[in-house]
Amino acid sequence: MSTEENVQIVRSFFAAMGRGDKQGLLALSAENIEWIIPGEDWPLAGTHRGHTGLEAVLQKASQEIETIYPKPPEFVAQGDRVLVIGVATGKIKATNRPFKDDWVFDITIQSGKVTKIREYIDTQALARASEMDASPRP
Repeated sequence: MSTEENVQIVRSFFAAMGRGDKQGLLALSAENIEWIIPGEDWPLAGTHRGHTGLEAVLQKASQEIETIYPKPPEFVAQGDRVLVIGVATGKIKATNRPFKDDWVFDITIQSGKVTKIREYIDTQALARASEMDASPRP
């Protein structure tokens, strides 16, 4: 597939995510998709595999986090990799604590499907917003 086609697949993936279109996401994802979300001490951290893992992490995200994307992301591509660069603001529902997250998704496309997502995110901001203890940090 061309680089432009790969970018369009990723744009469609993000649009489906924004609409909460589970079937659209599954159609764009390889059966063996791997989504790596770094960090500890916040609800979505971990490695999520396959369509079952994709569905689980998206369900958990909708239950645990309110997120707003104040501006459209930037797409940068080369070959089978597409980087998506953006910013998100929101809050962790359990703590009602806000966060701001500057992020990059490194997405690999193979045979017209999303096969791997590796997030580079502000894990500290998300972990702090997830802390149940409301005592301030230095």
